[in-house]
Amino acid sequence: MNPGLRRVIPLSLTVALLGGCASFSEDRGFGMTQQTAKDRLGRDAVWIRSENDADSVRQKVAVLLAQPLSADDAVQIALYNNPGLQATYAELGISESDLVSSGRIDNPRFSFLRALDLNSESKIEGILSFGVMSLITLPLRMEAAGRRFESTKRGVTAEMLRTASETRKAYYQAVAAAQTVQYMAQVRGSAEAGAELARRMARAGNFSNLTRMREHAFYADATAQQARAQQAAIGAREQLTRLLGLADSMALKLPERLPDLPKTPRDEETIAKEAMQERLDITAARFEAEAMAATLGLTKITRFTNVLEIGRVRIDEGHDPRKRGWDIVFEIPVFDFGGARVAGAEARYMRSAERIRETVVTAQSEVREAYSSYRTQHDLARHYREEIVPLRKKISDEMLLRYNGMLKSVFELLADSREQVMAVNGAIEAQRDFWIAEADLQMALIGKPTSLGAGSELIPMPAKRAGH
Repeated sequence: MNPGLRRVIPLSLTVALLGGCASFSEDRGFGMTQQTAKDRLGRDAVWIRSENDADSVRQKVAVLLAQPLSADDAVQIALYNNPGLQATYAELGISESDLVSSGRIDNPRFSFLRALDLNSESKIEGILSFGVMSLITLPLRMEAAGRRFESTKRGVTAEMLRTASETRKAYYQAVAAAQTVQYMAQVRGSAEAGAELARRMARAGNFSNLTRMREHAFYADATAQQARAQQAAIGAREQLTRLLGLADSMALKLPERLPDLPKTPRDEETIAKEAMQERLDITAARFEAEAMAATLGLTKITRFTNVLEIGRVRIDEGHDPRKRGWDIVFEIPVFDFGGARVAGAEARYMRSAERIRETVVTAQSEVREAYSSYRTQHDLARHYREEIVPLRKKISDEMLLRYNGMLKSVFELLADSREQVMAVNGAIEAQRDFWIAEADLQMALIGKPTSLGAGSELIPMPAKRAGH
């Protein structure tokens, strides 16, 4: 074997072994999202990456759609089937690919030159080289890329939780809107009966035109309100359909009423402690700051020498003996001493530190605000349930007794019936607003999704010599 090849082959094998150190994980970083879905939601998160996965998801979704949906079932379908969420999961594959790439040094380069002079003497030059700085900075680049991958996993997890929260809120909106349509239909029916009775009595001369027109105006307004309620119900249903990733809203089977209020509201002090310990945006901000710190160290290492290549050279010149040697290339810091890069890295680190502080302050404020809304809506819904609706029912019963005793007219009875239905409708809205506030509180405990793949600019790659 050629003596030159004996030296080149071991070198190439060494480089190949070094490049093969980094590999892809079995779950591609999806394990955190799956575990969080189980721990926080009691649901399964699935990343569809094959036709078998897609078939399995379709079967599971069909089973859930075969019965009236609960809020948890709706969340489960969204975790299975939401296309935007599936696209977000792909960010994990992109980020891990960057991580694996960062663990591999640049491929060796081989250049070949053959030239003829005027005397027909040939000159052949061959150079095999690889980037030394790529190898030196390998651990730091892998560490920084690993932190970015961790940040991406947390961002994907937070997006999964946000989708679950939005689905839960859309579910409550859709159920409440359907309930409202039912009660508005009752209002319209009551108004229609009153308007018809007023028309007949006015024709018989027992009613003035003013009274008849008032009843007809109420009927016309009730008809308009019912139309608005129907359109709101369609919009809420379609919003839920989109979050579930379904092609047809008719596939949904919703219950007739919202779930009951919990017996006791959650404790504020416990909520605050849970938020500071588990908010994903706070954790992600810490990871970003640590990545910045690692970047600062890397920038200082490559401050003066950010290109260094070593290569094996072999030169053949006509009939002269072969010449061998080494080719070393590096930059001379004449114009750029790297101070700007170091200063930039330090500024980025300080920016990350201040963003952590901003994230904590924002998190505390968001939790307080969300809890205040949660308690207010809980108390308001309970007030409707325990005070307003029972009182309106008692008034209606008294009005019916007086009507049966001929002490109240049919129009007074119809008017009271309309007021009772409106009170019940208000109770539905209060109950809906509580469950939405509860979903917002859960999201406040989670934190807002972070930017996926944030910090990709952190690691300055060694510059390459022109022509390589």
